[in-house]
Amino acid sequence: MNYYNVKFSQSYLFFLFILTFLSCKQTTKPDVSKIKLDIKIERFDKDLYNNKAKNLKEADLTLQKKYGNFYDDYMHKMVGNYEYSNEEILSTLFNDQAYEDLNQEKEKAFPNLAPIEKELTQSFKYIKYYYPKANVPRFISFISGFAVQTPIGNDYMGIGLDMFLGKDSKFYPAIVESVPVYLSKRFAPQYIVPRVTETYAREELFTERDEDRTLLAKMIHNGKILYFMDQVLADEVPDSVKIGYTEKQLKWCQTYEGNIWGYYLENDLLFQTDYQKIQVLISEGPFTPGLGEKNESAPKLGIWTGWQIVRKYMKENPSVTLQQLMAEKDPQKILQASKYKPK
Repeated sequence: MNYYNVKFSQSYLFFLFILTFLSCKQTTKPDVSKIKLDIKIERFDKDLYNNKAKNLKEADLTLQKKYGNFYDDYMHKMVGNYEYSNEEILSTLFNDQAYEDLNQEKEKAFPNLAPIEKELTQSFKYIKYYYPKANVPRFISFISGFAVQTPIGNDYMGIGLDMFLGKDSKFYPAIVESVPVYLSKRFAPQYIVPRVTETYAREELFTERDEDRTLLAKMIHNGKILYFMDQVLADEVPDSVKIGYTEKQLKWCQTYEGNIWGYYLENDLLFQTDYQKIQVLISEGPFTPGLGEKNESAPKLGIWTGWQIVRKYMKENPSVTLQQLMAEKDPQKILQASKYKPK
């Protein structure tokens, strides 16, 4: 037997397997190639820094003319307030060594935003596929001294690059009192598009209803948001990044899924409306108090469980479209039709 022929045949079969696998993965998303969209992120962060050389009045007029509503919000809601003039705020920024240092760190982390623009474009093509009338905002990057991450304003959506520098950034340990470590660990570039997409979904497309006050209603609402992200983010984005878990936390949820569900049922929590009891199960944190040993549990377990319920619902009801899911207002209907009973 000719060894080389055998080796070639095995390699060829493996190559065919890879092609088949990739083609299967590609069919999980609709074809959006004909949707015309090319997102560009406007670099306010660069424009602001480049105006240091100008006199303050000229810099103010230049930035005001180009960035309008965003500039006003940036000056008076993110880095300053209305007690000071634009020129006073600019002067403070331009003479602040911390601003200089942060800008240099940002430049190292983001020499250009082309990869993020490409990823954003693809995600918003999927959004436009499902919701053709959805307005694609004007995207503007900035740094604000860790004031805000993904703000939405009148006609814009901001991307605070200083809150995506990478989990090992030298700046994050210094702000631990205002931004705890369990949050700053997620301040990395791969989180930009998922966080932008999530914020857009929550604020622009699917705002939470005031009457959804039970834990179950909040679970399902948040679960639908994450399922929507499943549909519009690239297949390569891991679940841990979508929900903001470490791999260890995600594994913990998967291992104890039945126990978590049993905890809700045993303590009659699904239809609980007490805000404090609900917040423990849907809020950010290093872990969920009262569950797991040695503080190893994942946080916001209600959101994770809601995600699994919605996924199961869509699997059990393949005729339901994404639009129908997102429009469904009865969380109990989704739970019952999901047949969700983890062991």
